[in-house]
Amino acid sequence: MKIVFMGTPDFAVPCLQRLIDEGYDIACVLTQPDRPVGRKQVLTPPPVKELALKYGLEVYQPDTLKCDEAYNKLADYSADYFVVAAYGKILPKRILDLPKYACINVHGSILPKYRGAAPIQWSVINGEREVGITTMLMGEGLDTGDILLIKKTELLPDETAGELFDRLSNMSPDLLIETLEQYKEGNIVPLPQNEAEATYAPMLNKEMSFIDFNASAIAVHNKIRGLSPWPLAQCDIGNTRFKVFKSRVVNQKIDAPVGEAFVFEGEIALTCGDGNLIILEEIRPDGGKKMKSKDYLRGHSI
Repeated sequence: MKIVFMGTPDFAVPCLQRLIDEGYDIACVLTQPDRPVGRKQVLTPPPVKELALKYGLEVYQPDTLKCDEAYNKLADYSADYFVVAAYGKILPKRILDLPKYACINVHGSILPKYRGAAPIQWSVINGEREVGITTMLMGEGLDTGDILLIKKTELLPDETAGELFDRLSNMSPDLLIETLEQYKEGNIVPLPQNEAEATYAPMLNKEMSFIDFNASAIAVHNKIRGLSPWPLAQCDIGNTRFKVFKSRVVNQKIDAPVGEAFVFEGEIALTCGDGNLIILEEIRPDGGKKMKSKDYLRGHSI
């Protein structure tokens, strides 16, 4: 079984690693171009590229798949399957038509909910109780292809998007291998998605970071954990801006205005629109480092 693998971030690494470990014939690994990272803007390869080079696999990093060069190069591999996991680029129809059997995508949600770039983060922000991974046949639309297999799991009450990202990433290889083997044997009947149930998970941005404490405590909590570790929820307390990594809800009514900050059992707490409290457990004050709010309060008052 000859495979062209397409992926870019950490999420895709376990899938590529499993394909390598299982001895699949990986003809080429496509990943996005190296990008400047950090304050010094150091040109850095994507995690998938680093893994591919470690095993001596051919790496291809086209700026676009819409050109003849990319089409001709991929056609030359005569691959049985294209396997895609968080690649980050739209595949044109003529690329989708290249593999002998199928283009299979590994997506971080229970489709048709949360199509798009940030399914894991929006699942947390919206407080879903059940999350998961879907393998699907790729179509021309954005995550609109027929469903192959789904693996579900419970979203833990205080789990951040970063923690769920890692957990779903590590769940994905088992589902991918099962999909490839079962599809090859003709044991999977592709299931068209129900368009009436489809939702979209757009890319996150820093503009959505500020916390609105008029919302309920659980909504604030979900936003904080859904934006952690990036772009991070933030709020101003006095003259200091805080980025928030972790929080928890206390269902205890306090007679205080919405958004008022005070010390509650040794931690920073704020009142929310439903009268309950949100505790800021892990924070980073402007100019400071990440710390527990109780540690911050040892040297500061609010």
